Order: sequence, then structure tokens, then C-alpha cells
Amino acid sequence: MAKRQSVYTESFSHSNPTPMACRVGPLLMSGIINGLEKGSAPGTLDEQLARMFARIPEVMRAAGGTVEQIVKVNVTLADIAARTQVNARWVALFPDETNRPVRHSTQATLDNGKLAQCDIVAWMQD
Repeated sequence: MAKRQSVYTESFSHSNPTPMACRVGPLLMSGIINGLEKGSAPGTLDEQLARMFARIPEVMRAAGGTVEQIVKVNVTLADIAARTQVNARWVALFPDETNRPVRHSTQATLDNGKLAQCDIVAWMQD
């Protein structure tokens, strides 16, 4: 059986004692990825989305992979109407419409001024 590997990133981390992602064999699952900056005001939705989408490739690099290996992205929004803004960032990160992961978007009450957050599932064949 493959050994579990914790994945940490250099530029951001969780406030709880958990890694940014966990990998077992080719399966990678992330914790929550958001666009908040420690010690700063939450910022606008666009600022949060820019940071959140910039962090997705960083998590994949820290795990030894690329965004090409992402299978699914779960996006949680404070306002589901923000999907239009998410779509712009989505297309920028995954420009090839024939090679995009699936995405599931939901609306929820988010804490600490978060307007958006996501988590990813990837298959990273060794």
C-alpha cells in the first residue's frame, strides 16, 4: 500500500495543523484553497479569485505535478452569482476546452471574509 504524503506550499498554509494537500499513490486531494492574505483585509472577490487560482498550480507543483493532472475542482462561493467571475479565471487556467477538469460550484456561508474557496482532486500517475 502506498504511503500517505503531506503536501505543503511555501507561500501559504492553513491556520490549523493540516497540510495543503495529501497524496496517496497517484491520488491527490487538497484542503481548502482560498484567496485570503494573512494579516490583510479580505479584499474584493476579484482579488480573492486571483490569489485562489494562482495557488492551484502552486499546490500541484508542491505535490510534484501540474494542473494538467487535476480531475475535479470544487468551488464554494459566498454568492453563486459570482460564477461569471470564476469562469474568466477558469478559462485562463484551463484554456483548452477539450482538456479541462470538471467543476462543481456551490454557495455557502464562508468565514473570515472569504468570498470564494476551492479544493482539488488530481490523479498523478507515477
